[in-house]
Amino acid sequence: MKTRIIGLDPGLRRTGWGVIEVEGNSLGFLASGTVNTDSKMPLASRLSQIFEGLLEVISKFTPNAAAVEETFVNKNPKSTLKLGQARGVVLLAPAHSGVPVAEYSATLIKKSIVGAGHAHKDQVQSMIKVLLPRARPNTKDEADALAVAVCHVHHSERQKLIFSRKQSL
Repeated sequence: MKTRIIGLDPGLRRTGWGVIEVEGNSLGFLASGTVNTDSKMPLASRLSQIFEGLLEVISKFTPNAAAVEETFVNKNPKSTLKLGQARGVVLLAPAHSGVPVAEYSATLIKKSIVGAGHAHKDQVQSMIKVLLPRARPNTKDEADALAVAVCHVHHSERQKLIFSRKQSL
């Protein structure tokens, strides 16, 4: 049975998204892109652009699960707050559509994809091309979103295995 996962990389200017399919041990790339906002618009309008853009993607690809990158704390509190608001919208869109949402830290995502928790974005982008040969992300936001989806595959399967082992004891 195929499972479709959407990975989401929150951002106020650009929110990356990537959709993959999983069947057994096989990963397949479906699509990726970004939802861009107009920086000249008020914050509420930009958040609405993210929400509407993601609802459109979710409606088109009908994922079974969503995975979102957790926000890191910035040096600029105002920027951190705005990013947090964008992240809230990114969490809301799949939940609003009835899609279960998981969250992963940037360190765990990088470790899952590259093998090192402090890998550079270029390394993540290169490994995504190896793991998903048909993927050609145009931006680092897209590559990060695909990495979040792949991380979810690794960790959700591990959780299912742990849970099934506990049930059999």
